[in-house]
Amino acid sequence: MTTRTETDSLGDVRVPATAYWGAHTARALENFTISGIPVSRHPHLVRSLAMIKNAAAQANCELGILNPREATAIRDACQEIQDGHHHEQFCVDVIQGGAGTSTNMNANEVIANLALEKLGHRRGEYQHLHPIDHVNRCQSTNDTYPTAIKLALIFATAELNRELGKLAESARGKGAEFADVVKMGRTQLQDAVPMTLGQEFNAFAATLEEDRSRLMESTALMLECSLGATAIGTGITAEPGYQQLVLRALSEISGVPVFPAADLIEATSDVGVFMHMSGMLKRTAIKLSKISSDLRLLSSGPQNGFGEIILPPRQAGSSIMPGKVNPVIPEAMNQIAFAVAGADTTVTMAADNGQLQLNAFEPVIAHVLLQSISWLEQGSRALRRYCMEGIEANTGRLARQTAVSVGLATALIPAIGYAAAAAVAKEALKDGSTILDIVTRRNLLDREAAQSLLESAVLPVRSADMSGV
Repeated sequence: MTTRTETDSLGDVRVPATAYWGAHTARALENFTISGIPVSRHPHLVRSLAMIKNAAAQANCELGILNPREATAIRDACQEIQDGHHHEQFCVDVIQGGAGTSTNMNANEVIANLALEKLGHRRGEYQHLHPIDHVNRCQSTNDTYPTAIKLALIFATAELNRELGKLAESARGKGAEFADVVKMGRTQLQDAVPMTLGQEFNAFAATLEEDRSRLMESTALMLECSLGATAIGTGITAEPGYQQLVLRALSEISGVPVFPAADLIEATSDVGVFMHMSGMLKRTAIKLSKISSDLRLLSSGPQNGFGEIILPPRQAGSSIMPGKVNPVIPEAMNQIAFAVAGADTTVTMAADNGQLQLNAFEPVIAHVLLQSISWLEQGSRALRRYCMEGIEANTGRLARQTAVSVGLATALIPAIGYAAAAAVAKEALKDGSTILDIVTRRNLLDREAAQSLLESAVLPVRSADMSGV
């Protein structure tokens, strides 16, 4: 392999001649063979880093720190990365020591070498344009990296939110489709009172829509930005006026209205905003898991379980049991939720162990949050496409179950009292008679009045067929 020699503060390093990254990245590749997952696996983070370097070059040009030719070369290189090119060059492991310095230097080196080529020089000829002196000017890893994480989370959460919206819309569609399908609701896995299958699916939609709102509230907290704080929040090495210019440029480039943190030292050391986002992701994951578990229960059987709904068959369910079909899509969603809940613990521990003026553990925070969002988005898409949209109601079974359910006795309490209704329910359980037959046999109510009360139990679905009860 043809190589070139680069030099950093530790000495000479051999780098592949074709690589846009340089010495710092090479050392990180040797030091951190941990997860096998490169930073490029999180494209929103790569694009966000390029946006920040782009904004910094614009601000530094306005301040006269970079000449227009240098700034243009850097900005053009950043734009290519923002457009999705060269992401494979962001190759350092997502798990790394150094508070994200390896990722920041990976970005600085790739951008510098792209810019050098645009200026007519070869990769590694940093005397013409340097990764630190030019690309990283007025910056530190400690303000650029957390800002990039925040931008990445904003972009990624927007995609998750759109997918959750589609899933909620699909559940609403099933709510309308099943509006007249009467069933028994359950509490503590015991028969409770009548409802409709449509109401159950509308509740799924409502919980998803609620979490969409909470997630967007969380992303609003990401707008507070520490750019210009540099190493610990004092702004050392940043030129006067830089913060205002770079934030204005970043807002224009990213389309995200970032604003400066009130206390830059606090903003540099605190990761509370990431803990908050993690908590909201866990909440969303658990809601999705609960819906998935409900779908698994409602479809269980098909002969000896609830059997109230029929999930689309996606694949054979057993290597030994013929005809078995498992609820594989909801099961996948459950497992995603388990992983997201574990990621929240990771973020909590990382936040707790940050010391003094900096949290060194933002790399793992960034990775698990972006992974959680990606998995939730893909899981929600699968749940909608391969499960929710194809669910069918087992109407015959539901009608039979409702007709003999002792839960209907609750509707009689206003007319005959709790004790009498309880006695009716016990008799129905004992001999299998319908609630309506027992009430009329005991002369507690005439048949027409009892029928009316039982029908009222499933309001607003007055058109439901209750003739069998």
